[in-house]
Amino acid sequence: MHQPVTNNPFVIMIINMVIVFTVLIAVWALIEITHRIDPTKKKAEPPAAQPLGTAAPTAPAASAPRTGGLNAETVAVIAAAVSACGCSASQIQAIRPAEQPAWTGYGRVSGMRS
Repeated sequence: MHQPVTNNPFVIMIINMVIVFTVLIAVWALIEITHRIDPTKKKAEPPAAQPLGTAAPTAPAASAPRTGGLNAETVAVIAAAVSACGCSASQIQAIRPAEQPAWTGYGRVSGMRS
């Protein structure tokens, strides 16, 4: 019969961890190689050089957002939350409460029970 090399659980744990991390590093290396040779990746275009005498084009001034009854502090908090998610505040089209019929129904039932 075959005898185990060791019965020490710590040695077995170390061997298993080395195997697992070796495989993870190999998979990571394959992913990195794939990202480097990816033919579908778009190449970054260098920005066009502007003559020294001209100013950079500016974005048109956005009209003041309509708040729909919300105070400016609430609008600022929503804009900050959207910016934290990676979008710019200029991408906000409208701020309006979401339709929540389940909450309305719960409120009606709760009012009738009390």
